[in-house]
Amino acid sequence: MEEIQLDNQQKLDRSFFGQPRGLRTLFFTEMWERFSYYGMRALLIYYMYYSVAKGGLGFDQVTAASIMSIYSALVYVSSVLGGFLSDRVWGSRKTVFYGGILIMVGHIVLSTPFGAPALFGSIALIVIGTGLLKPNVSDMVGQLYAPEDTRRDAGFSVFVFGINLGSLISPILVGRVGLQINFHLGFSLAAIGMFFGLLQYYFDGKKNLSAASLYPTDPLEPKDVKKLVRRVLIGVIGLALVLLLMQLMNMLTLPHIINLITILVLVTPVVYFILMLTSEKTSSTERSRVRAYIPLFIAAALFWAIEEQGSAVLALFAANRVNLNIGFMHLQASDFQTLNPLFIMLYTTPFVLLWTKWGKKQPSSPTKFAVGLVFAGASYLLMAMPGALFGTGGKVSPLWLVGSWALVEIAEMLISPIGLSVTTKLAPKAFASQMMSMWFLTDSVGSALNAQIVKFYSTQTEVPYFAIIGISSVILGIILFAMVPSIKRSMKGIL
Repeated sequence: MEEIQLDNQQKLDRSFFGQPRGLRTLFFTEMWERFSYYGMRALLIYYMYYSVAKGGLGFDQVTAASIMSIYSALVYVSSVLGGFLSDRVWGSRKTVFYGGILIMVGHIVLSTPFGAPALFGSIALIVIGTGLLKPNVSDMVGQLYAPEDTRRDAGFSVFVFGINLGSLISPILVGRVGLQINFHLGFSLAAIGMFFGLLQYYFDGKKNLSAASLYPTDPLEPKDVKKLVRRVLIGVIGLALVLLLMQLMNMLTLPHIINLITILVLVTPVVYFILMLTSEKTSSTERSRVRAYIPLFIAAALFWAIEEQGSAVLALFAANRVNLNIGFMHLQASDFQTLNPLFIMLYTTPFVLLWTKWGKKQPSSPTKFAVGLVFAGASYLLMAMPGALFGTGGKVSPLWLVGSWALVEIAEMLISPIGLSVTTKLAPKAFASQMMSMWFLTDSVGSALNAQIVKFYSTQTEVPYFAIIGISSVILGIILFAMVPSIKRSMKGIL
């Protein structure tokens, strides 16, 4: 047993750009998963609202934007399931692999010409699959570092670079193939990307990942199984009764189902925080750190509410309000989805060098979050300017979108990798993977809010829409900055 542990440690100690060798496995796994997901996402909103004659489903734009938002919400809320199955049933390595298989099958279903049924079937598969994969890949990255290892934040920034490498390539390939040739052919490319990710993860993981990732950290006891089955049955029966009541009230429609999902998503993190704070497995120090995490959770959710609108509101802005003809070059509306990963890749090296140079003198995580909210708000204040200056009836330069993404991705560099890192540091031991699920719930909550907010976006409301959201984010960033000292005290020595 000692020889196996020593061998595993030696594997983990091999360097990958100054980071543990296991980071390479997880880097490329997440790169291919994001290739498949963001390729599909760059194309999906257009597939939903394009007319049937053009190969689309013929939904109206408001409905398509709401579905995009609630889709993102479901993708990340399902991380709760992934965290639970990893911690208590399969272990992180198996959970990630099973999730990748479901994602691949989901993209295959979406590539079939069966219209709305295939769309919603694909959504179900990808939602569950991503929930199994994403929190556990990130949790395994955290496991590569000791708590005092100063490479942690830089390592997560390298990891996020891999995410965005896949996200950069996919909108160009999947988006252009889908819009210029055939939607379903584009979605099939997303399935192929996930297949490559699974191959790399399975074979490379055997060499570079710890054997501990094969086992749950808090396996279910027989008494826990009975309690779990009872809770699942209660939840299923409760949901069935709600849906039955909606049917009897003639409310079982897509808009009302979106509203129901929004409520469930918003309630989920509240329940989770209560469970962690009241659990006997959570020590007093861990309980204080969970309380410190709450304002960071809220701040991150508000940031993601802005960032996730890139595939909905900004995608509609790109199609409806941007001049796509620049000289001899004709852009596709989906091309703008590359701006998110492009700027993150441009910013990653400077930010990694900055955090590495500052070391222990760098700003605290709450401070980074506060500054990030200000930049996120500024990105939407910039989007309010073209309509205010030139009116909302014509076409505007694509540089407005470029500038907006340039600002919001500074915010993402201050919040996303830092949030991943601080989550692993503040997590109670008994809730390791499930705490990572809480991080992904920030995105879910932001997207659920978007499902309601995007209903107010149109060409006519463009200026106040961007201005109100932008100003709100800046104000909340200032409030969070004022709270930094009290948050740091509750973090009990964690920076």
